[in-house]
Amino acid sequence: MFIIELTYKKAMSEADKFLEAHRTFLDDQYANGTFIASGPKNPRDGGVILAREMERSELDKIIALDPFFIEGISEFKITDFAVTKRSATFNY
Repeated sequence: MFIIELTYKKAMSEADKFLEAHRTFLDDQYANGTFIASGPKNPRDGGVILAREMERSELDKIIALDPFFIEGISEFKITDFAVTKRSATFNY
């Protein structure tokens, strides 16, 4: 599983210009089962996405489609981790 942490590199006003396109990208990834959860950080200086297990190279190709990546809005820090314990209600 992956934790993808986005940190804005540009002003919020610039990020907001691409927010709808970013959300469409997220919706596409939810529809195909790639993303599990996402949302803005608090304070809103970026966001966090949880992604299912896959090859890192596959995830890199997917992230490259995000308008926030394409437009240089966010820095992307990706952490790969092995799920060894989880709540019975957390299905991924």
